[in-house]
Amino acid sequence: MSPLETEVANYRAPVEREVESEDLPVSGRIPPELNGSYVRNGPNPRGASGHWFFGDGMLHGIRLDGGRARRYANRWVRTSTFETGARSINGDGTVDLRAGVANTSVVAHAGRVFALVESSFPCEVTTGLETLGAYDFGGRLRTPMTAHPKICPLTGELLFFGYSPMPQLPALAFHRADAAGTLVESHAIEVPGRTMMHDFAITPGHAIFLDLPVVFDLERAKAGTMPYCWSDDYGARLGVMRRGGDGSVRWFEIEPCYVFHVLNAFEEGGRIVLDAVRYREMWRASADTFGDAFLHRWTLDLVSGAVSEAQLDDTPVEFPRTLESRTGLAYRYGYALGEFDGERSGIVKYDLATRATSRFVCDAGKQAGEFAFAAAPGARAEDDGWLVGYVYDRTNGTSDFVILEARELTQVAGVRLPQRVPAGFHGTWLSADA
Repeated sequence: MSPLETEVANYRAPVEREVESEDLPVSGRIPPELNGSYVRNGPNPRGASGHWFFGDGMLHGIRLDGGRARRYANRWVRTSTFETGARSINGDGTVDLRAGVANTSVVAHAGRVFALVESSFPCEVTTGLETLGAYDFGGRLRTPMTAHPKICPLTGELLFFGYSPMPQLPALAFHRADAAGTLVESHAIEVPGRTMMHDFAITPGHAIFLDLPVVFDLERAKAGTMPYCWSDDYGARLGVMRRGGDGSVRWFEIEPCYVFHVLNAFEEGGRIVLDAVRYREMWRASADTFGDAFLHRWTLDLVSGAVSEAQLDDTPVEFPRTLESRTGLAYRYGYALGEFDGERSGIVKYDLATRATSRFVCDAGKQAGEFAFAAAPGARAEDDGWLVGYVYDRTNGTSDFVILEARELTQVAGVRLPQRVPAGFHGTWLSADA
């Protein structure tokens, strides 16, 4: 474990209170045109959970308006698991997709906001962070929903998949909801085994699946810990499915690896380019440790069937993000949470046209989380906007909401929060104009 990983261990400790505070203290200047809310999800276990990933979901939200930090609040996602202890997979093998911890990400689509975890149905919440309950698209959804759905910027459709280790459910299924939020397409997809498939990618013409060698392990499941482990035998493949087709998938073999998170994908002259954060392997001996991961590019030639691979940078990173408006399209800029010299954290900006990188490095003792992109109103350039996220200060146990100017990667404002925001996963910027 690196020095940074050791120091961050206490950062994962849950908070015990739900609080609410208004008119928060600001250092610097909040851009007055940056109006909306940032909401981030993450595990906040109330007791022993078997693995940090399994903790009860908690949302942390801050609302900006007119250059002021109007409100911060944190709320547990009150799923049936939270309220009654219901389980998505029971000891007798039955499945309850309405149960789950809803602790991984947040997405807004067609006037609804969902807290997501990949074992279950989405859980609808309000913009004020109150829980409305499990959502199954009017009974049409019959598999879990990934925590990483994609909204197509060209059609407004919500594209997602679900996977499950349980034999009564498809190992992998693809779904499409139209711009109005109606689930209109579902396909079961044949795969050789039941793997942990955390993310995927889209382009205007295709969906791209990552079938990688972290496989379901029954003995680990019985032990109550993370029920997936590395397999030297399973192999690694990228699957390309044509959008609007019959659900058939063309598979491309790649070198064994693991990917939690995709940065983006796009189509270029009969090829699909996929950029993601790649681990050499994952959870061979234990599900409690993580190695370094780096931004990586795969290029799939749809004519010849050839695949090329290349590492794009040598900085250890995770939680890659780009503009929502460039999802699936050719793009220039990406951002990720970086670790520098094993001691400092911050944000890496990738210029994929020039292959240059720039950095925002947190002060010593501070730990950044994932940052989301908030586009400036009327933005003309791809990096015209801000990056927003939470930063924890290990020296005094406090947290700030930090706003970075995206072009130069400089901090323009910080908002002191009324309590610590623990380590978490993914958030989203909800523009007041959306």
